[in-house]
Amino acid sequence: MPRLPDATQRLPDLGRLRLLVELHRLGTMAAVAAGTGYGTSAVSKHLAVLEEEVGVRLLTPDGRRVRLTPAGERLVEHAVGILAAVEEAQSELRGRTDPAGRVRLASFFTAVEPVVLPALARLREEHPRVVVEVQEHEPESTAELLRSGGVDLGVVYDYSLVPRVVPPELSARAFEEQPLFLAVPAGHPDAGRPVTVPELRDFAESGWITNSRGTDDDELVHRVCAVAGFTPRIAHRVDSLRLVNSLTGAGLGVALLAESGIERHRPDVAFRPLDPLAGTRRTFLLARAGRWSWPPLAAVATAILHVRDGGPGAR
Repeated sequence: MPRLPDATQRLPDLGRLRLLVELHRLGTMAAVAAGTGYGTSAVSKHLAVLEEEVGVRLLTPDGRRVRLTPAGERLVEHAVGILAAVEEAQSELRGRTDPAGRVRLASFFTAVEPVVLPALARLREEHPRVVVEVQEHEPESTAELLRSGGVDLGVVYDYSLVPRVVPPELSARAFEEQPLFLAVPAGHPDAGRPVTVPELRDFAESGWITNSRGTDDDELVHRVCAVAGFTPRIAHRVDSLRLVNSLTGAGLGVALLAESGIERHRPDVAFRPLDPLAGTRRTFLLARAGRWSWPPLAAVATAILHVRDGGPGAR
């Protein structure tokens, strides 16, 4: 007959594992204390007990701070999976009734109207007890809010040439890919035809327009132009896509835009399809690992995916 585990061989406490993950994310005991409501000394004591529980040293002094040992880094990798599995199990156990609750959703601007709003209309009909609060944020901010618990679900994007690194405690689900366009003044002699990456050298002296709130657009422009053989001059950084198009139409710059960011009705701007060598913009949902089966979040995610799959309300 198998022998039962010795009761004196204590398993790590989940709360202490979470503190270790937070220390890895935030970097200091003080930041962990501020984020969790514990005192700094209490955080230190809990982590000391965790070291006793696992039987190895997890932290080492680093000046006036501490840093994780290789064993501590490895335990964080395991802890992320353990905590996610526990959250998922709890979500499944709570999911035996019609979903109800508040979901805080962060999305970048150009996904709100074509994706989020139709999804919320569908959700209101199918799951009226799920309340969604929408916030507009760039992907970098959304990822940090998810890690800190400030939001529950994010709609984010990256570019295939500038892939986004998803932190280990988060999980991504891709659902859309869009081609890229070069926005040029309508009077440009080649405005009516596609543009290859080598042909971007024709715009080496032009000013380029990128996003004012994120770094991805800058990086994309630099990488695409590097393939074409030149370094772009970033002339304008603006947040409003309408203003990006207006600057382009006024002859004050050119821009790389995903399909959802172009304003086809404008007579002053031409949108030239860009060579697939320049990549695509990819959109995905982002949540904490283990939270996908929480019924309210699952209902919102399903509604968003339904819109992009061509269901009612899709554009």
